[in-house]
Amino acid sequence: MKFTVGVAMTPLDQLAPLARTAEEVGFSSIALPDSLFFMETQAADYPYTPDGSRMWNADTPWVDPLIAAAAMGAVTTEIEFYTQVLKLGSRNPVLLARQVGSVANLTGDRFGFGVGIGWAPEEFEWCGAPYARRGARVDEMIEVLKLILGGGMVEYHGEFFDFDRLQMSPAPSRPVPFYIGGHTEVALRRAARVGDGWTSAMIKFDDLVSVIARLKELREQYGRADLPYEIQTVCIDRFGKDGYAELADAGVTDTIVVPWIFDGLGFDSPLEAKQDSLRKFADTYLGAPS
Repeated sequence: MKFTVGVAMTPLDQLAPLARTAEEVGFSSIALPDSLFFMETQAADYPYTPDGSRMWNADTPWVDPLIAAAAMGAVTTEIEFYTQVLKLGSRNPVLLARQVGSVANLTGDRFGFGVGIGWAPEEFEWCGAPYARRGARVDEMIEVLKLILGGGMVEYHGEFFDFDRLQMSPAPSRPVPFYIGGHTEVALRRAARVGDGWTSAMIKFDDLVSVIARLKELREQYGRADLPYEIQTVCIDRFGKDGYAELADAGVTDTIVVPWIFDGLGFDSPLEAKQDSLRKFADTYLGAPS
């Protein structure tokens, strides 16, 4: 099982040095979150907290995850990056294809594309995208993105997106993996049908086991059970060597961790303290040198 560092709500000037340290001590990848803006009042509940409130405020630092991946990729050589997850619904897939292809090329194909629909109506409407029928629209977006990123001259004529023949060069030298987020049945079906993996929000172990079993059923239904598949998770009730062993036995391929939180530090803690947490975690769980 691989270990990935989550860097949500990290001050921007810490991202590059944290990437270097994570690579040095043996982490496989860095998970990059997405948040467009903080609306003063929210029209919908945030789906991953008990009371629907957000875990951040108007002053919490965020950076576009694609720009972050390019910046962190420029100061590293091996560690990989993936969005966890980028909210597709508020974006345009043709413009996004150019961005994703650029990041894949600039990082030497060390980039995976974790995607979800998005939960906030404001993010759709204020960016000029409809909130209604967002699931069907995102399904088309994934088709468009994969088509363009595959390279060559392509065209697309769908319900939501329509364009004649075009080409974006250079195409990534290998397919960009798509990791699909979401815990609902429709999201799991999307992950099984078109994803190279599934990526979770915060989830408890028993729920995770149920999701993995359902994904297996769905992948068999879609004839994709024999293809490589990632299970990336943020499990909130399994930690330590025994806990990580349970996750691996359950079928998790990639655990996303925030070592400085385990050490009682905050998201805005000093860089050096976070680097020490990365080294400590690696010494304990990755077998990396100090």
